[in-house]
Amino acid sequence: MHSFRNQRLSKIALPQSTVWLLADISESKGKQQLYTRQSPQLLKALREMAMVQSVESSNRIEGVTVEADRLRPLVLGKARPKDRPEHEILGYRRALNEVHTQAGKLVISAETMRRFHKLGQEGSGDAGQFKKVDNEIVELRPDAPPVIRFKCVKAKDTPAAVDELCLLYRHALDQENVPPLVALCALVFDFLCIHPFRDGNGRVSRLLTLLALYQHGYEVGRYISIERLIEEAKEDYYRVLQQSSQGWHAAKHDLVPWLDYSLAIIRRAYNEFADRAGRIEKQRGAKTALVESVIDSFGGQFTLTDLERACPGVSRDMIRRLLWQMRKAGRVVCLGRGPGAAWEKAKG
Repeated sequence: MHSFRNQRLSKIALPQSTVWLLADISESKGKQQLYTRQSPQLLKALREMAMVQSVESSNRIEGVTVEADRLRPLVLGKARPKDRPEHEILGYRRALNEVHTQAGKLVISAETMRRFHKLGQEGSGDAGQFKKVDNEIVELRPDAPPVIRFKCVKAKDTPAAVDELCLLYRHALDQENVPPLVALCALVFDFLCIHPFRDGNGRVSRLLTLLALYQHGYEVGRYISIERLIEEAKEDYYRVLQQSSQGWHAAKHDLVPWLDYSLAIIRRAYNEFADRAGRIEKQRGAKTALVESVIDSFGGQFTLTDLERACPGVSRDMIRRLLWQMRKAGRVVCLGRGPGAAWEKAKG
């Protein structure tokens, strides 16, 4: 709530780099209707891929993983969970589905946050409940004592802090004319500083991000996994979170590093969406175009497993067939033998 108090957001002087990010995202938002008129098959493949990647990445950031061959059936509703990690995977998928389908009806409130937590932490004793004990953000270092990086809001003050945050967020949008993306980033940042739950705060923050994006008309998270992009920039995520949180309790923190990081993630999602939607050609199948765009996005060598992970909606047989077709056409090169062989794009 400290990012919103005393009309702080409406007074913040945004550097030119932040203004450019906002302008780029605004331009991309204006084009998203064009992208969503593309091939229905492509959009279906992108939605399915984004759903699987979002569930996997958001849980993996928190150390929750499942076997690769179990992930897709769990996310797409074709398997029942058999242990705690699988319950959490399925719970996050259910919460994510609510965001995708009910964003216009959901209100950003303490109740919604507890609802997301209850779904994502299914099976834990305090699912859907704010923390009962004070917590801290601790950095674990190899061969060194842990370091306390941030002391979160005390447990007894948490319900009031969350209610105030939600109220000030709505007030900033309605009364202070704060740019929605700036208010959104501040909302998620203050949520993380409050750290209202014993565990699972990161996952709830990512659901909150997607929900707020939808409510302001930014649909890119439906087709590109925001969670995957956050995971890929995980080191930057922790660095800017620590940087911006210094002085938060005294309302003397610098929100700009967090703003720039968050906006850069959203812009990257739009750039990826534009690239993949723009590549589709009517004479080619949507999944073929999707696999080819992912191969083009790899900076160096990759394996069949890398492609499977990046294209969860495409079967291994189809990926293998496309690879060999592209090899025959001289577009990729195989650097070994067997399913674990490395591949790379042909030079020249």
